[in-house]
Amino acid sequence: MVNMEWLEKYAELLVRIGINVQKGQTIVLAVPVESADFAHLLQKRAYAAGAREVVLRWIDEVAARITYDLADDAIFDEFPEWSKQFFNGYADKGAGFLSIVASDPEIMKGIDPKKISRSMKVRSKALEYFRMRQMSNKNTWCVASIPSAAWARKVFPGLSDEKAIEKLWEAIFKSVRIDQADPVQAWRDHQRALTQRMDFLHASAFTALRYRSGLGTDLTIRLPENYIWAGGGETCPEGYVFIANMPTEEVFTLPHREGANGKIVSSLPLNHNGSLIEDFWFSFKDGLVVDYGAARGLDTLKEMLETDEGSRRLGEVALVPYDSPISNQRILFYNTLFDENASCHFALGKAYPSCVKGGDEMSPEQLLAAGVNDSLIHVDFMIGTADLSITGIKADGSEVPVFIKGNFAPGIDG
Repeated sequence: MVNMEWLEKYAELLVRIGINVQKGQTIVLAVPVESADFAHLLQKRAYAAGAREVVLRWIDEVAARITYDLADDAIFDEFPEWSKQFFNGYADKGAGFLSIVASDPEIMKGIDPKKISRSMKVRSKALEYFRMRQMSNKNTWCVASIPSAAWARKVFPGLSDEKAIEKLWEAIFKSVRIDQADPVQAWRDHQRALTQRMDFLHASAFTALRYRSGLGTDLTIRLPENYIWAGGGETCPEGYVFIANMPTEEVFTLPHREGANGKIVSSLPLNHNGSLIEDFWFSFKDGLVVDYGAARGLDTLKEMLETDEGSRRLGEVALVPYDSPISNQRILFYNTLFDENASCHFALGKAYPSCVKGGDEMSPEQLLAAGVNDSLIHVDFMIGTADLSITGIKADGSEVPVFIKGNFAPGIDG
């Protein structure tokens, strides 16, 4: 049975620290239909924090699966104008977007990856303006998770639904520090640790990072000029801080779109659009994926890479210690929000413009010239291991250890 005191604290944390509701602000709340009780709890907390309106957007992945199975094929190349106006309209009004994810990791198993890719591509094109506002932090946003029966069964096979859900709740609460005496203070302390890591990385002014792991990762990435490390809280134009991912353990920036050379081998499966990709790898030359493979989900991987030219390039590099509240649970969540925060990772596709100085105000052409990748996708995948080493390379060629045996090198964390 879920700990109701912790559940209340979790809702409060998401509203006050995650999306950081401001007085008079509209909040668009996306929640799975089976989680209506938690949606109503969040709704009440948001109004208590001063929200002007909480707009509920119900997510039904079973209905989505039925649509992929039975709908006319032509609809997967269409995106409704009313939905585009919904997202863009609320974004223009300064709304915050709080999304609760509880997906079945294999809900789309057996569906033609081309059909899903077509649908995701047309959606991404229609919502380019909305995505730009989010990735530039012009609107506050937060993504968090709660258990579903299907997800819990995947994470904890062999248990009853009730027991699996209970264990997944416990894992989520630990991941977001709800199990600590004062979760809000715990997050403030966590932010200070992330800031210390970012201060070290900024002061080091690395021009490149070199990755090595026993799985076969052997990659060097070049960093663009005027890049910025980010992590934990983000600041919106109005000047207040929100946390886009709960949990979050990463500090991240962007690689130069033409700066990746070598091989990356995944360390965890990737749940992409309801399909699992396992034991996959990429080879890069001058930033572009020139070869790739997967033990499972190769067709899904192929469709992802063929989204557009930018989907074959890296848009994010994130550093996450192997020793963290998520990784230490030794649970494979089959959920990128958690698995990416248990492991160093990269992302294929669109880069965050906010990770380069002045990027939020640059035109697409200026961003491209600065080495900032653009794409209709942004897909995180995990590469961190207990033996991962990362070396920072400076402009004069000198080298500094950043990661040793999966964690930040001694001295970086104080």
